[in-house]
This record gives sequence, C-alpha cells and structure tokens, in this order.
Amino acid sequence: MTASMFGFGRLSAEGKVGIASGVVFFSMLISRTLISEQVDKNTRASLFRIQFILFINSLLLLGSLHIWKRVVRRLCGTRAAPTFPQRCWRLVVLLFLILVHGSYFSMFFLVDRDPHWFSLLSFSCLGIYVILLFFLVVFGCLNRFRRLLSHSRATEDVVASGSTSQTVLALILTAILAVYGLVNAAQPPRVVDVEIPMEKLPESLSGLKLVLLSDIHLGPTIGYTKLQRIITMVNELDPDVVVIVGDLTDSQVTRLRSAAEPLGQIKVRLGSYFATGNHDYYTADVEGWFELLRSMGIQPLHNSHAKVFRPEQTQDWICLAGIDDLEARMLRYPGHGMDVEKALSGCSAESPIILLAHQPHAAKQALQQRPDISLVLSGHTHAGQLFPLTILAFLANPFFCGLYRVSEHTMVYVTPGTGYYGIPMRIASHSEITKIILKRA
Repeated sequence: MTASMFGFGRLSAEGKVGIASGVVFFSMLISRTLISEQVDKNTRASLFRIQFILFINSLLLLGSLHIWKRVVRRLCGTRAAPTFPQRCWRLVVLLFLILVHGSYFSMFFLVDRDPHWFSLLSFSCLGIYVILLFFLVVFGCLNRFRRLLSHSRATEDVVASGSTSQTVLALILTAILAVYGLVNAAQPPRVVDVEIPMEKLPESLSGLKLVLLSDIHLGPTIGYTKLQRIITMVNELDPDVVVIVGDLTDSQVTRLRSAAEPLGQIKVRLGSYFATGNHDYYTADVEGWFELLRSMGIQPLHNSHAKVFRPEQTQDWICLAGIDDLEARMLRYPGHGMDVEKALSGCSAESPIILLAHQPHAAKQALQQRPDISLVLSGHTHAGQLFPLTILAFLANPFFCGLYRVSEHTMVYVTPGTGYYGIPMRIASHSEITKIILKRA
C-alpha cells in the first residue's frame, strides 16, 4: 500500500507539512489525556518539550517553504547556475530560517541567569519571520484578488511583475518594523497609573497602592538583568501590595534560580502575591516555583485567598484571591485546576473581592460564577505584543487590554504584561508596570 493510493504523493510540500503538523498536534492532545498523573515532573517536562518542539517546527516549516519560494525563487529565479550574489542571498535566507527553527530549542536548552546570545538572535529572527510572512501572505492574497477581477493576459503580466516589487517592499517594511520592535521592547516598562473606585472598600484602605506585574517570562530572552530593572522600578513606587498575575517563567527552577533572585528584593508593606499562568504550568515545575517564591516572601495563591489589611485596622480588609490557570486542568497537572469557589471560600460578603486570574477567559468565567467580585486582574494577552499577532489576540479574548467596566459593581483590568514572550520585540504594544490606586466609591 503506497502513499500515492491515498493521493498523499500528489500533495504539495506545504500540504504534506500541514498534515504532519496536524498529526503532531493531535498526538499532544492524546498524550495529555492518557498520561498518568503519577509520572514524575521531569518526564512530563521532557515529553512536553519534545512534542512542543516538533509541533512548532512543523508549523514553522510551512511558513519557511512559503518564504523560500517568495524571497529566494522569485528574486533569484531557478537557474541551474546562479550568480555569486544570488548564491550569497540564498545562503543568508537559509541561515535565517535555520535560526528561526532553532529558537525553541534555545528555550529549552540554553536558559541561564541572563539570555544566551543564540537565544536573543534566534528569537529576533523569529520575530522578523512572523512580520515578513504576514506581509508576503497579504500581498499574495491581493495578487490573487486582482487575478480574479480580470483574466486578461495584460493583467497577468502586470501582476507577475508587481509580485517581485511587492516582495522587495515586504522585506523593507519588515526591516523597519523589526528595528522598531527591538528598540521598543528594550525600553524599561512604562509605569501606568490607574485609579479604580471600589464599593465596600473600607475608608482605612482607600488610597491603597497595588502594583500589578504579569507575563515577565523569565527564560531565553529575559533574565536577571531585566528582572532587576523591573524590581527596582517597583520599589520606587513604594507599593502597599504587589501582585504577579501569571507567566512568571518559561523554565524550571533549577535553570532559573539565579535569574529569579531580584524577586527577593521586593519591598512592600502589606504583602506580595502570585497566581499561576499557563506558561508556569508548561515548565512542569509549579511546586518548585511555589517553594522558591515562598522563600522570597511572595505568597502563591493556589485557589486560595489572603486578607489584606493595615496593621492598625485589622477589622477592615480586602479579600485578595488567586485561581489556577485555565490550562492546568487541560494539562492534567496533579492537584491543580481553576476553582473559583474554593479560592473565595471564607471571603466576607461585606468585604471587597479582588481576583487574580491570568487569562481574560478565566476572568469572564469567574464573573459568571461570582458576580460579587469587585475587581479582576488579568494578563496573558500581551496586548498582542507583536503586530500582526495583535489582531489574533484581540479576537481571541473577551478582554484585550486596559480597564473594563463589566457591571455597575465590577471591573476588569488586563495588563499588556511587564516583559514579553520569547521574541524580544513589541510592536503596537508596550511593557507595563501598573500602579493601581483603590478609592472608596
């Protein structure tokens, strides 16, 4: 029985890679369903790394084939004896694509106190890849649309000649945006002041200063130096409370213990708290991070809550709760899974409730269960981080970025994140440290 009997042999290269991507993706889902919770964390982490690298690189290969066709074959032609400049161009593009495909290998194998040069280079190439692929696809769609409008030979010739100039334009636009994105992401996070009126807030807690961090993503492109700068800025704000709403890390504690050291320098009057994000579970080492955070004076809120009050007014307090990320249950992480009722069990109906929920979808679900929540703090979206991913992030989330009034008594704030994920670029978004002042409504 041969592949041609099923028509597989007649598929294009992109079609074959697409099928392979689907196979890898469904194998990930099946293994997540069947894997035993008794499997140790190192085995789980290794399995996830292998599957993730296979899946990501099979998807990247689809885009790489398209980029090679448009950027090499269209600009250099398919002559058997290319000129020296053409050979050099082919080599440059090939090296670029190799770096792109190596980016996620560096995420799992080149993580240390501060980013490795290969990690920074490969993830920068990945950002360039995303932008370039977007422009190539958009220009390709425009050309197809023009062909549909007219079937004349003259139009075909115009479209064919224009596609080369469009490829050059795509390269120029990509270069401009990539430089801007790299420079923008390298800047310190912006400090954004947000005043939130809150019903049921005791007079003694009016004016309480809460500093919100999220999506720091300690890992291949963010390490000790950037985290130290973030914590220095946080301490300059003189906060009453500091909260980290998920995606603190992209690797295990053993790899990032030294990179995380600045977290122990947070100066705060009433406490520091942490709730998990999806990437924290991808590390398969949530308990290790909980232990490290506790040793640094940061309390993990694992479907639990803490009472926030001033020492001189212990009878006036805020219920600050945190829930496990939505994906904890999907990943079958032992002992974890979003549980709003458990997190809020024991919260007084007379006290305001602030909930830490990493994903906006979790915020929406929590409010459907408990409409008495006063404020939900989320992250996850990165405000898109990198155009054109901004469009996908906006469409995929019920709350995208900023402050939302959900009802007369409830608000949601979504931070664009304090760091960035992998790619050291930000286009149409900025890193943020949010200073929230709570006011009595």
